[in-house]
Amino acid sequence: MTFLSEAPEQTAQATPTPRWAVIVWDDPVNLMSYVSYVFRSYFGYGRDRAEELMMLVHTTGRAAVADGAREAMEGHVAALHGYGLQATLEPLS
Repeated sequence: MTFLSEAPEQTAQATPTPRWAVIVWDDPVNLMSYVSYVFRSYFGYGRDRAEELMMLVHTTGRAAVADGAREAMEGHVAALHGYGLQATLEPLS
């Protein structure tokens, strides 16, 4: 007879939380200096990192500017929309 307390312990395997990326898209409206300003003021990036991300947006049409849990990244997308930038979410594999 086996009691519950005598049952072998099963190791619960935690499922990793899926990560999401915030993608900022190039647009014909916002100046490059403004996009860099938003990255510095909202995300707190230094001038060099903000300029690097802004140039990725400008030259490739998009840049991943942040990643993390979906709910937090949705907040970033909404904030970037408030600044007038085009931003979306994309799942990371």
